[in-house]
Amino acid sequence: MPIPYLPATRCPPEASGPLQAPESPFAATLRRSGLALTLALGAACTGYAPLDDRQLLISEFDRRLESGWRDEVVVPFAVTDDLGAAIADRISPVGSETRRRDAVLDFIFGWIKLQYAPSPTRTAAETFSEGQGNCLSFVNLFVAVGRERRLNPFFVEVEDYQRWNYEDGVVISRGHIVAGMYVDGEMATYDFLPYRPKSYRDFEPITDLAAAGHYYNNLGAEALMRNELDAAEKWLDIAVRLAPDFDKAINNRGILLLRRNRVDEAARVYEEGLELHPQNIPLLTNLVRSYQVQGRHGRAGELLDVLEDLNMASPFFYVYRGDAALAAGDPVLALEYMRRAFRADSELPEVHVGLVRVYVATGRVREARHHVERALRLDATHEEARKYAALIERGPP
Repeated sequence: MPIPYLPATRCPPEASGPLQAPESPFAATLRRSGLALTLALGAACTGYAPLDDRQLLISEFDRRLESGWRDEVVVPFAVTDDLGAAIADRISPVGSETRRRDAVLDFIFGWIKLQYAPSPTRTAAETFSEGQGNCLSFVNLFVAVGRERRLNPFFVEVEDYQRWNYEDGVVISRGHIVAGMYVDGEMATYDFLPYRPKSYRDFEPITDLAAAGHYYNNLGAEALMRNELDAAEKWLDIAVRLAPDFDKAINNRGILLLRRNRVDEAARVYEEGLELHPQNIPLLTNLVRSYQVQGRHGRAGELLDVLEDLNMASPFFYVYRGDAALAAGDPVLALEYMRRAFRADSELPEVHVGLVRVYVATGRVREARHHVERALRLDATHEEARKYAALIERGPP
């Protein structure tokens, strides 16, 4: 049974379009400093239901996880003694909602001076102690601090901006989470994602339980990208137990099974996932990969054609097709697919790295260098981009 805490009257953002939030003095300071924080207001709403009770969340953990889970699993937005003491010392529990909201933001960005770091995903307490974190880390901290000061922050999943990593022919999935909160009767979203403009249109508040599933899926995805399969299996098992219908955790669990060479199990995971999410691009793309590894090339080809005919392809689908064409010895077709990926989304480092692979294979060093530089501007930590940058710098043997 889901934990009921979502706002009783939700503001659909498309009802009136994004509005400009009244700017407080602190918000003006943030804007002048270039901080990547957005407030996207929806239509005015009134009233909200009580937030999840922490004990109710713990009881859900007890019900969904195996005994002994407390040795491995934490509530990502729990307030530890150190964090609670800092909140008590720095933020007054009295005053208007706007005043307390600004005090929370000042605590995070003015006193802690939170810095963006793409990984690892951190709990609220870890984000506080380390002074850095990614989007979900920020939301964990924002929710923890805000609730300590009688505010109503909650987790919001953004559907029209998703995060993936393409690696070894499969798409690793991570969602994008922002914080939502009602302030003086209006819902606003609060984000911490630098380098990109934000204009979210499709977002949905989620329960604390689902947010915990996102947290452990992120840990699993990060472990997958480091090829730490034991850790990935542990975190993804927790994620799917907490949120069995969470498409990104389902997808990543299938990748784990592929990497473990449990291909038949992976295919079943993707097929079952597609029963819940029949038009999910990562699930479809990775099921194609499963079929290819199984030797079911006819079925894989049919599924690829269906994806393309339905115009449902993500940039990663085109990168996948480009890599397949390059492996088959057709660099012209490979380049065409990579260019389609670029037209679909030119701001993904994986798209630029896909172009680099084709340009390096065909000896077009100048173009390869250009796209390596673009990829590294988007993600300076991207491992494959850094390898290609070093290769291009060394030049031909």
